Amino acid sequence: MAYPFPSEEWLVALMDVLNSDSRYAEVAKNWEGDMVVVIEPNPKEEDPRLPITLYLDLWHGKCRKVRVIDPAQEEMPGAAFVLRSRIKDIMRIFQGDLDPMQAMLTRRLQVKGNLGYMLRNVPTVLDFVRCCREVEIAAEDES
Repeated sequence: MAYPFPSEEWLVALMDVLNSDSRYAEVAKNWEGDMVVVIEPNPKEEDPRLPITLYLDLWHGKCRKVRVIDPAQEEMPGAAFVLRSRIKDIMRIFQGDLDPMQAMLTRRLQVKGNLGYMLRNVPTVLDFVRCCREVEIAAEDES
């Protein structure tokens, strides 16, 4: 099933994939860190859905919680990592068309947090992205 992206539905589907994927559970068994993903509109494009902020609580190979955060209504959580990207780039990462490490190096994906920890855990990061690819993104006219 395809889900609109970005949306709470897509995020819940991702949590289901992460929590049912034995490979992710093994690769990420030592990961300790929640993240906020801020998705911004593409340059010169209006998108009423954006910006949007997603929250994922990732802990030892499981996703304990997900939600969409409304920064206008609530305080941003003090997450271990804050990722920021334009929607075209984050979709390319989540669909497997852009390597997340290359995106970081080219500043298409900005990351705040312990980069050393993230770089020591590249297999976990890559397997997280593999799981993201498992959640089909609906075409805009389907959402």
